[in-house]
Amino acid sequence: MRDAAEDSLEKPGELHAELASLRAEKGRFFHDTFIWTRNDACKQFVFESPAARLAAQVMRSKKINIFFDQWLIKEPETETRTPWHHDMTYWPIGGAQICTLWLALDPVTAESGAVEYVKGSHRWGQKFKPASFSGSNQYKEALPEVPDIDAMRDELSLVQYELEPGDCTIHHALTVHGSPGNKSLQTRRRAHVSRWAGDDATFRPREGLQEMPPLPELAPGAPLDSELWPRVIG
Repeated sequence: MRDAAEDSLEKPGELHAELASLRAEKGRFFHDTFIWTRNDACKQFVFESPAARLAAQVMRSKKINIFFDQWLIKEPETETRTPWHHDMTYWPIGGAQICTLWLALDPVTAESGAVEYVKGSHRWGQKFKPASFSGSNQYKEALPEVPDIDAMRDELSLVQYELEPGDCTIHHALTVHGSPGNKSLQTRRRAHVSRWAGDDATFRPREGLQEMPPLPELAPGAPLDSELWPRVIG
């Protein structure tokens, strides 16, 4: 997977972005999506690693579709933080059985940009407007902004896990989370992030969401089963 990350850094896909550059900030924060569709190692990870089984177990789902995978790579001395957000409102899907598996390819510490999660936030009963990673204002959906989590630290329960290579976290698509920049002088923070959908996930197209490949011809409310979002389990 480290080799796959380097391949993408050298030959990025059409949906990649250099987020630190877009924000005119120091360092390199590399983002790319749907890696498994063009990289054999990532395709093997999606279909042969324990990731889909872990997602099925955590979500208590009999069926699992891969929604997409992604690189989130912060090189040393990258000041760009990942804004507080939750994942669901970026995507054209709905349902409760949707999760993200965040796989560390390097040692991850608070200094190098470990993700912080707001415990229980997936049960707040509130969806928030997507926060732009690039600093633009491309998301127009009429939803409230994510609260000022940093100003609410004394009121909330936050958790931040330090990880070794091969460790992962799994969080619900409505869990509010964010991460600092990579302040380390030497340690990279390469993460392979995979998004998984379970039994109740359905297609929910809306305007102005995260950029994706051409979407499948599915009726709103239909299961995700398609060439873009194939079943891995079930």
